[in-house]
Amino acid sequence: MSTKRGPGSEIAVSEELFAPVGSGIELCYQTFGDPDDEPLLLVMGLGGPMTWWDPALCRMLASRGLYVIRFDNRDTGRSTRIRERVRRSALVRSFAGRPSRPPYTLGDMAEDGFGLLDHLGLETAHVVGVSMGGMIAQTMAIARPGRVRSLTSIMSTTGKRSVGWQHPRLLPMLIAPRGAGRDAYAAGSARMSELIGSPAFPQPREEAVARGHETFDRGFSASGVLRQMQAVLAAENRGPRLHALRMPALVVHGLSDKMVHVSGGRATARAIPDAELLLIEGMGHDLPPALYPTFVDAIERTARRAGR
Repeated sequence: MSTKRGPGSEIAVSEELFAPVGSGIELCYQTFGDPDDEPLLLVMGLGGPMTWWDPALCRMLASRGLYVIRFDNRDTGRSTRIRERVRRSALVRSFAGRPSRPPYTLGDMAEDGFGLLDHLGLETAHVVGVSMGGMIAQTMAIARPGRVRSLTSIMSTTGKRSVGWQHPRLLPMLIAPRGAGRDAYAAGSARMSELIGSPAFPQPREEAVARGHETFDRGFSASGVLRQMQAVLAAENRGPRLHALRMPALVVHGLSDKMVHVSGGRATARAIPDAELLLIEGMGHDLPPALYPTFVDAIERTARRAGR
């Protein structure tokens, strides 16, 4: 890896750009840092635009000699929206374990990530994913291990139904229709943040509401969230295939996560040979700024393992 940038070094930040990645999908993306540094692809979770990767965190990663790429998943933010409808009744059946045929799969979303790397002329990258993004990152590593330099899976799971379960209070909120309009969406987002956020690092309500407004303004799609959820529920257990991975891997999970129980993180780390498991007391299902130094140190440590 490149050497760390000094504390006063300027981090280059691109404008928001667009990349055609195949199958009629166009992704909105942004980069931080020097293109000559080692690439790091950040994959966000369910319904989350790339702006949920805080620019401060992206700059911190770039200061460690990484070329950071964040993007809106399909059906999120400014990237392409799919037309096919998913009914909430179908999601309930999927939660119950009945088979379903989603409009697209986590494998399709993994191919979006590879398509973005192709657009940027990058053969390989370190890949970091959060929640659903962790599932996509795992899927990328399984599908094309030669293109993933290192894998970091944060507050995610293997897809095995007996691990990484949700607190039962969350399902009704996840599938319930959000109130119409910008303010209703922001208020609902703030309520969800209170439920699943980190008890040791609480987010002020005004910040949660502001992020909800920003997310809505960027291009929120309720039907897109349902399509992404269906892709997650239709996915197979990745555990057996994770055993074959040989790249350096890091698994991060909060011990207070109500959205994805910590058993999901433990199972992921057990499945990947020589994976580092980092469990954080008081962390829920979010990325508190107080933990940014911990995340950055661990991601850099994992990336450096790939260079040995």
